[in-house]
Amino acid sequence: MTTTQIDLGGTDLFANGDPIEAYKWLRHNAPVYWNPTPDGGFWALTKYDDVAEAYLNTEVYSSAKGTMLGGSYRSQTDTASGQMLIATDAPRHQHLRRSVHNAGFNPLKMDKAREGVTATVNAALDKMVADGGGDWATDISLALPTGVLLGTMELPLEKASMLQRLTRTMIGFRDSEYRGDATAAQTLIRAQVDIFEFFYDLIQERRENPGEDLISLLTKAEVNGEPMSESEILYNCMNVAVGGNETTAHTSSYSIMTFLEHPDAYDRLLAHPELLPTAMEELFRWTATNTYVQRHVTRDIVIRGQEVKEGDAVTLWNSSANRDEDVFPDADVFDITRNPNKHLTFGLGRHHCIGAVVARLEMELLLGEMVKRGLRFRLAGEVEKLHSNFALGIRHLPLEVWAS
Repeated sequence: MTTTQIDLGGTDLFANGDPIEAYKWLRHNAPVYWNPTPDGGFWALTKYDDVAEAYLNTEVYSSAKGTMLGGSYRSQTDTASGQMLIATDAPRHQHLRRSVHNAGFNPLKMDKAREGVTATVNAALDKMVADGGGDWATDISLALPTGVLLGTMELPLEKASMLQRLTRTMIGFRDSEYRGDATAAQTLIRAQVDIFEFFYDLIQERRENPGEDLISLLTKAEVNGEPMSESEILYNCMNVAVGGNETTAHTSSYSIMTFLEHPDAYDRLLAHPELLPTAMEELFRWTATNTYVQRHVTRDIVIRGQEVKEGDAVTLWNSSANRDEDVFPDADVFDITRNPNKHLTFGLGRHHCIGAVVARLEMELLLGEMVKRGLRFRLAGEVEKLHSNFALGIRHLPLEVWAS
């Protein structure tokens, strides 16, 4: 393998290739890698220590220009800069994080999320077992964020499903299944506009009939003593929805793929349910479905002897850091007893994923049900992977499923 064969900016490596082998080559040969693109390029950090340092050193590695390559439509700087939690630097980031956490991730919301996920996952598993199988990626994985939306945003099922279609299109804007005949750019902007319109209407409804749901609380929230603006509410509703809808759903599907590839590990988990906590964290390490985040450096720096110029885009590859042999013993071994397991799937420091607690809740409930029911499964058709370098996703996972 050579650098000319590795394009982290495209989608083919992630949908049709082997990104894990590409990461390994980069860690060993080009840990600070310049990835050219048609409109310039970006740096890719693939070693654990470099990724961790970039997360922690927020003065040098800024989030303000956006965390996803390409910025916003027709803009290299994300229009959410300074308004959306993940695209905001300190000190405003701390104030905004506190407001979003209090509105969407307080103990009452977590109880509501647990109730919602328990109901949707059990219903989906009941149906899949009764049918003898189905598409795990659409029938089961999507039940996780559906339950969260029902519980925290208090959306009816129809609206929750609509929002999921919109967020899936936004993340999969380069995938033909969601793009259709439109260009990738057209698909992205259409999805973003549709999500904003969805939440704008919902915000007006909740202003008239407020409750204790996340959206109602955001309309009353303050950031550093000032009411949140309409655009801040919209951007952070989008942030919570996209992060919540996409990440854990893909983790669920890739977890099944992992168990299919490591049947002995799944047998061990069924025989020893007490291993569920460490198994869950190992699945988060192994799957790392949020592959990277983007930063921009605020001054000239040197990383492992490589000069990086002020303003350059730097991508932090969580999915590679999680396989770094210098940090994880037997990093290429899937070990459900691994402990400690300091993976970077949810980031680190100030920008540690605000929804990590929800993701763990969802996966704990799903894995718990799988173990309790003694579920067994095998492939029943072709696995279709998502064309995206930002979310390591599976759009279709046909399985035969039965309870043992």
